[in-house]
Amino acid sequence: MDSREEFLQLQGQTSPYPFLIEVDRAEGSYIYDREGKAYLDMISGVAVNNIGHGHPRVLDALQKQIQRHLHVMVYGEFVQEAPLEMARELHKILPNALDCVYPVNSGTEAVEAALKLTKRVTGRQELVAFKGSYHGSTHGSMSVSYNEGKKSTFRPLLPGVRFIELNKKEDLQWITTKTAGVILETIQGDAGVRIPEQSYIKLLRERCDEVGALLILDEIQCGLGRSGKYFAFEHFGIVPDILTLGKALGGGMPIGALISSKEKLQQFTEKPVLGHITTFGGHPVNCAAAAAFLKVLQEEIELNEVESKGSWLEAQLSKRPEVKDIRRVGLMFAIDMESADRVDRLVKKCLEKGLISFWFLSHPYSFRLSPPLNITKKELEEAAAIIIESIEESK
Repeated sequence: MDSREEFLQLQGQTSPYPFLIEVDRAEGSYIYDREGKAYLDMISGVAVNNIGHGHPRVLDALQKQIQRHLHVMVYGEFVQEAPLEMARELHKILPNALDCVYPVNSGTEAVEAALKLTKRVTGRQELVAFKGSYHGSTHGSMSVSYNEGKKSTFRPLLPGVRFIELNKKEDLQWITTKTAGVILETIQGDAGVRIPEQSYIKLLRERCDEVGALLILDEIQCGLGRSGKYFAFEHFGIVPDILTLGKALGGGMPIGALISSKEKLQQFTEKPVLGHITTFGGHPVNCAAAAAFLKVLQEEIELNEVESKGSWLEAQLSKRPEVKDIRRVGLMFAIDMESADRVDRLVKKCLEKGLISFWFLSHPYSFRLSPPLNITKKELEEAAAIIIESIEESK
């Protein structure tokens, strides 16, 4: 039995159609298989490797922390330098209202904790989410995600969730004094990179303030430089009550973060005690990687170049008549084709030619791109050439 057969037999599968690249190593913008073939990673592990694979400062931080200690205690009992350093680095780039960090294991756990926090702080039970949303695969996160086809098998889910339409101002009336929290991806990812209108976001913030509901912005995918700013909400001139992070935060290691004010997060400490508890949240190795990632993001990534790189690639691809539309912010792309089948053929052709693109769960006639933020101009040119060739050859 070869390794692909073992993979299919011994590991749980997420779909019938895995890529089945046998990974040997990864460096910078490339993944290499066991035969030495290079794949230009134009999705960054789905918006995880924002500074590429194996950044030397992340690897150095990991090695140093591993030599000191691994897990020593459940989160919140001991003072450990790595999670504290991560919190310090986040504090440098966050607005003053978001001054307290609760590290967790993943983006979906950050969402779970955020939903709990809205109920704890407000004493209310109703949640409002958005059509097109995707917040994760655990029961709470799935409850506030929109795609019914992905969740109907797993019902019953959380009660008291209402979905409203993004940019439809009259729907804001459904946010009321019964609403504990409103959760929105600042840039909707799985819906195909849907960007809110400036006026709508400001009205949403005002409506939450008016009725006392807490606004959660999910930046698990669109945050940490992906949009061309540290946080996507900076594009809109508002600040959420609660922020969730994940994916890119660990520099390639698994971690998430729930961020709010100290006053709000303090309410997890009593009535009941351990209002949210996590054994491996704040794991020192993952937090060391996260702190290193945040330093690289601040010291090495030119955020204005993220936008210019995205704009250049958009201009190249938009010349193709087969491309029906491109929605983009920074280096986060949804590129529409005429059909889901057309997207499928294109993604496979790109893979054959050594470029990794991907699709969306809920938007099958688009393919996604989210390359490393530090991708070079030469690599971008290579990517554009491969994608354009693949469009032509996959007709």
